[in-house]
Amino acid sequence: MVCDKVGRPIRDIRVSLTHRCNLKCIYCHGEGERHPVGELGVSEIERVVAVAAGEGVRRVKLTGGEPLLRRDVFEVVGRLSSIPGIEEVSMTTNATLLADMAGELKEAGLKRVNVSLDSLVPERYKEITGFDKLDSVLRGIDEAVRVGLSPVKINMVLLKDLNDDEFWDLARFSREKGVILQVIELVDLGDNSIFQRYHAGVEPLESELQRQAERIVTRSMHKRKKYFLPGGAEVEIVKPVHNSDFCSNCTRIRLTSDGKLKPCLMRNDNLVDVAEPLRKGSDPKTLRELFLKAVELREPYYRAEDE
Repeated sequence: MVCDKVGRPIRDIRVSLTHRCNLKCIYCHGEGERHPVGELGVSEIERVVAVAAGEGVRRVKLTGGEPLLRRDVFEVVGRLSSIPGIEEVSMTTNATLLADMAGELKEAGLKRVNVSLDSLVPERYKEITGFDKLDSVLRGIDEAVRVGLSPVKINMVLLKDLNDDEFWDLARFSREKGVILQVIELVDLGDNSIFQRYHAGVEPLESELQRQAERIVTRSMHKRKKYFLPGGAEVEIVKPVHNSDFCSNCTRIRLTSDGKLKPCLMRNDNLVDVAEPLRKGSDPKTLRELFLKAVELREPYYRAEDE
């Protein structure tokens, strides 16, 4: 398994299939992409992931934009899940299209899904996403559970004065559905006004979870805490802002929709272009060199000495 210059192993790759989306979430960071041009084809994505697998990457997370807008998404899942060494292909989705696609995604090889759901109140959901599609999302969650995509995780971005009073409602909903609730701290990726208006620290919530939890587990990925609550609810906290533990335990590299290896979500000044070499028919050795270059460029965004 390849490691970066500070010793972090690279275990997973997050692949953006498209920058397109059918929602307009107020906090969207678009996976850190800035004005992407074009989209990689299935075989191009497959070639990059195959190189990553050869260097020890074992998990692939498909994202966007909204990955289900790709008409060839089933082929993408099938081809990537068949690459030797890849143990899991998962997806982050807004689930507005998931109800009609979950079964075929499962058959193609998808293991699990993360569903973006910031509110159970229709008016709030529309305020956050720009569209009245909450019912479609709820149907998508039900279908994902039914077909056996497991675990299903609900991603709730905590937003001050907008949904921060809904945590316990979403925790109860997640328990009843048999899914995991993942609470995500809002990050600032360029629109400082959104961050200043809606950023809510997760520390008060963590304190309450620590008080109530029957069991607490610390995951190796990002040193995330997972809380097991009375009654069966499972809650995971994703706290990236000014968190050196989070960065020092990051094992992820990214591939943008237009074909750039991206060492860190928070930066765009160290991208490694693989789109042009792919379209020139570069061999696996050249792609491997580019992959290793991107790994070498990785460094923690938040460091202990800066906190």
